[in-house]
Amino acid sequence: MPNPLLVPIDQLIDYEHITPDVIEPAIDELIAQTRQCIETIADPATPAEWDTLIEPHEVSSARLWRAWSVAGHLNAVVNTPALRDAYNRCLPKITEFSTWVGLHRGLYDQYQKLRNSAHYETLPAVRQRIIELALRDFRLGGVQLEGEARKRYAALSDEEARISQKFSENCLDAVDEWHTLVTDADRLAGIPPDVISAAATLAKENGQSGWRFTLKMPCYLPVMQYAQDRALRETLYRGFGTLASEQGDTRFDNTQAIEQLLSLRAEEARLLGYQNFAKLRLETRMAESPEQVLSFLQDLAKRAKPYAQHDLAQLKAFAHEHYQMTSLEPWDIPFLSERLRENRYDYSEESVRQYFPVQKVLNGFFDIVGQLFGVTFKPVKLPLWHHNAQAYEVLLHKNRCGYLVMDLYARQGKQSGAWVDSERARQRVDGTLVTPVIYLTCNFPAPQENQASLLTHDDVITLFHESGHALHALLSRVDDPGASAFSNMEWDAIELPSQFMENFCWEWASIQKLSGRVDDSSPLPHTLFKKMLAARNFQSGMQMVRQIEFSLFDMQIHNHRSGLAIEEVLNTLSTVRQDVAVLFPPEWHRFPHTFSHLFAGGYAAGYYSYKWAEVLSADAYAAFEEYAETHGLENTLIGPIGTKFVDEILAVGASRPAQASFQAFRGREPRIDALLRHSGMTEQPLDV
Repeated sequence: MPNPLLVPIDQLIDYEHITPDVIEPAIDELIAQTRQCIETIADPATPAEWDTLIEPHEVSSARLWRAWSVAGHLNAVVNTPALRDAYNRCLPKITEFSTWVGLHRGLYDQYQKLRNSAHYETLPAVRQRIIELALRDFRLGGVQLEGEARKRYAALSDEEARISQKFSENCLDAVDEWHTLVTDADRLAGIPPDVISAAATLAKENGQSGWRFTLKMPCYLPVMQYAQDRALRETLYRGFGTLASEQGDTRFDNTQAIEQLLSLRAEEARLLGYQNFAKLRLETRMAESPEQVLSFLQDLAKRAKPYAQHDLAQLKAFAHEHYQMTSLEPWDIPFLSERLRENRYDYSEESVRQYFPVQKVLNGFFDIVGQLFGVTFKPVKLPLWHHNAQAYEVLLHKNRCGYLVMDLYARQGKQSGAWVDSERARQRVDGTLVTPVIYLTCNFPAPQENQASLLTHDDVITLFHESGHALHALLSRVDDPGASAFSNMEWDAIELPSQFMENFCWEWASIQKLSGRVDDSSPLPHTLFKKMLAARNFQSGMQMVRQIEFSLFDMQIHNHRSGLAIEEVLNTLSTVRQDVAVLFPPEWHRFPHTFSHLFAGGYAAGYYSYKWAEVLSADAYAAFEEYAETHGLENTLIGPIGTKFVDEILAVGASRPAQASFQAFRGREPRIDALLRHSGMTEQPLDV
């Protein structure tokens, strides 16, 4: 059988026949082909024109990066020792090749020749932008380095890729290995029945009697929120807080990886002439400097902290009055917060969850996106990597615009979290339109025997968040991969569509489509929805300062000329917390050791993007609110303004600066007002 990773770019991949042994031969062959293409187009005898330089480069590279994306995706969602070995054998080859391209002076000279030619002036604006961004990336990729500095840069790239991968593996393995067995049924009081059932099934599968609890989110979160057994909550909290560190299973300790990555990144920045890694990273962002980012975050913290202090004071008062607790431990916070929510708003997340079976939520999601943007999702049978993955042909006004593959459930060997990635981007090859293939991955609770998978409202929000990323790629009208949303979008704008989509989870019109009680399909009652709406900003102050804490920590550890020892990393986090936090974990807590966004996920010196883009997304959604109010409409599921959002934000990808796209949609500069309003921070908090 031919290698399934070597199919032409316009054909779909047969995942069922991808085995670990086909990955390395495919990568080797595609690297060789792409390397030969680059040597040809980098020859000064080759005309420096779009059709003879850029297009061959994009077409040749697309097959390689597609195969590598598939390998990386499988390594994240169906990880096995054999697959991991194959991936890790290819990683240094891919890193070396990527660095070689970035340092290829002949290729850079050809791009420069094209930029300075009369032909450049005849190109459309999007193609001119691609060339400009490519030249920038060449410079940031070290193309102007010489001699030992050039060799050292190549070595740094290899080391950073290898260590980031090890960090990721340690996180996955630490979660997969950790478990605790409960044999006394009395200790299960309060835990939702489906979580108990899943724990019993897991114990049985491992030859144990009782209930086996893990740190995977569908288990961890409900135990922390509902388990009346304080010691059980403490056990899981301590397990989660010491993952991948010297405080936990030391086989997976990420201490050295953190120190090495910070040192390597600082050295990379110095080699390229930047004072620190943060300054280097911001060359490709909307934000102009670390100082601007820090000022933005500190200003937001100043606004949010009084609300966070108010949230905590209310929680302490509630704990004292109802549980006679004078001091709260960290493992009490989720439990007491959920009890306070129930007490104040007369509902629990568990009661809401009964109205959100996965399939009903998906059907509602498809309906909402169709109403907003004219998109249809048609289920299709494709050979995929797991029986729980489902593929959809995505149609825009009956024209195919790509494929979406959803893999929604947690399982052994799958990375935690939720994310979207691209198998292939939209492009034209020899006049034929190749549409995107996009992965949407979550870790929702898997359905049990005769039991549907039920989502919390937060899970529904997560699905909508990730769908924003997916739609950004699927609804693109940019035919040149160099201007796709995932290739050259400013990182601090990439979250705009995802955070924007979250807002529709708070619309009554949406809830009616998304909800259907698991036992009788009845929609979520309006009275319950009003309670949820009243509680929308429950503890929003604490949530906001927590995100600001992570963002400040990230920016500060990357705002140094050299690396940091782990003690300095932890001290930085402690100092940030003293400034902005209201909750303080124990001394043994090791949050940085599983902060994959920073050390394995591309968000280094970029975590602030979530808050930066939230200003943009809240302001963008305000346009829907204003349109509805002006036209006397009851909800914001509005086609005309949705069409404008597609045209000016989703469809244009990175074909123009993100600031220009926002202004084209909104007609002005972004404002923070909508974010503060949506977060309930327009008035000073009242005393407890």
